[in-house]
Amino acid sequence: MKKLLTTAFSAASLLVTGAAVARAADLQPAYVEPDQRNGVKIGYLICDVGGGVGYLLGSAKEVDCVFRSSVGKERIDHYSGAIRKLGVDLGFTTRSRLVWLVFAPTAGYHHGALSGLYTGVTAEATLGAGVGANILLGGSSGSVHLQLVSVTGQLGLNVAATGTSVTLTTID
Repeated sequence: MKKLLTTAFSAASLLVTGAAVARAADLQPAYVEPDQRNGVKIGYLICDVGGGVGYLLGSAKEVDCVFRSSVGKERIDHYSGAIRKLGVDLGFTTRSRLVWLVFAPTAGYHHGALSGLYTGVTAEATLGAGVGANILLGGSSGSVHLQLVSVTGQLGLNVAATGTSVTLTTID
């Protein structure tokens, strides 16, 4: 029964991640691409997630993120924070990387616009190298937002299906 659940969970995780990877494959477009909310893709946020152990009831790991603009002059902002998971999170990871596309109503961006709290769900499966997907909403009260689905790549031995929160703060 456990093997069947693990296999089913892994297949579902890969299916969700595959769809997200297809959408996020072009992280630096040569043009400004509108999204479904009439915004434009202004860049991407890459987060390095510290390694650690997941426990039956969850985990907490530090994140270091870099925003890179794909519109106009290359702008780079740094963020730090934490990713917290509550739910089934079994195993360990040595390192992970999250990638989000960033959208705004216009091609503008201001320093610290991605600071805030993002909440939602996560599904991950890792055996050596693994993948995961996060569906997170939130952020600042501003109109700049992260793509709903982010893609995770990681190394370790882990399976997770959790409620997740990510807190980002600007590093000056």
